[in-house]
Amino acid sequence: QEQLVESGGGSVQAGGSLRLSCAASGAIYSSNCMAWFRQVPGKQREGVAYHTEVGSTAYADSVRGRFFISKDNAKNTLDLQMNNLKLEDTATYYCAAHDKPYCQLLEDAFKDWGQGTQVTVTA
Repeated sequence: QEQLVESGGGSVQAGGSLRLSCAASGAIYSSNCMAWFRQVPGKQREGVAYHTEVGSTAYADSVRGRFFISKDNAKNTLDLQMNNLKLEDTATYYCAAHDKPYCQLLEDAFKDWGQGTQVTVTA
């Protein structure tokens, strides 16, 4: 069964760092587009960063320069290094994937989703 499983969430003080990991099974890891999204209760899911199969990356303005997305081919994981965390980074973070030709941080384009991992940034 194809699946995405996130890990690495937790509670951290503002200014600290966390590293999220998304284990991808089967063909999902070879998807053209893999991404991280986040969601706060009552708000729309927000695209954070994506990584294409050929290595292109892109970031939301709110995280650019602080978050870094990468793929570990030895472990079949999509990772998100989050540095200088801010209170507003608190959210549930989701890993997602699709195989469409174009990669964009648009929620509706993604068909495969993980269950999410909670990140809480405290003052």
